[in-house]
Amino acid sequence: MSRILVLKSSILGDFSQSSKLADYLTAEWRKTHPSDKITVRDLAAEPLPVLDGEIVGGFGAGDDANERQKGIRALSDTLIAELKSHDILVIAAPMYNFNISTQLKTYIDLIARAGETFRYTEAGAEGLVTGKKAIIVSSRGGIYDGSANDFVTPYLKLFLGFIGVKDVEVVLAEGLAMSDHAAQSVEKAKAAIAALAGTRAARAVAAEAANDPAQAARDADSKEAPTGFLQRLLAKLFG
Repeated sequence: MSRILVLKSSILGDFSQSSKLADYLTAEWRKTHPSDKITVRDLAAEPLPVLDGEIVGGFGAGDDANERQKGIRALSDTLIAELKSHDILVIAAPMYNFNISTQLKTYIDLIARAGETFRYTEAGAEGLVTGKKAIIVSSRGGIYDGSANDFVTPYLKLFLGFIGVKDVEVVLAEGLAMSDHAAQSVEKAKAAIAALAGTRAARAVAAEAANDPAQAARDADSKEAPTGFLQRLLAKLFG
């Protein structure tokens, strides 16, 4: 049995595409891994304290820390223990102004602690959160993959590698503010998610996203084919 930690970081609540894709991932995952335990932490619904000088000072203050410092240090300890106790980390990361959300950055600031998630050695920094896999699910209004304007994916991969998470998969839903790309982008993201989850419907969704209905019909799982569901959802989203 594996343990999956899902981090949602959108400020848009039920309207968030990245959160919807994360929910789709957990639903698909449960089809093929019914015994796995999934924990969801919504960083916007339950915001964390933003890093400041007092908080940083409290991390190394020991018994001399004030009550606020002790409380936030205990919260940081809880977040780190939660991260370490899970096998797979799913980060739903919308792009805001070319970067991650404030809510996700605040989470990162509270788990990035020397001696806990990384340490410095004579050879340089060494990550302490090892043996785990991460899946980044990122939504954005424009198309930025591979360009210098994407500060989301490179930053998250860099940080994850820094703390020891080297096995990282990326699922992108791009062009969501562009009518010519939005529907197909969501379908392709769901196809990638289905493939990661190991559901038999993955090839069918991919074929549909590639406008190949004949292949979709051949590959669809008669019990779990998501085609109808996707069509209904996309009709609601894009009219």
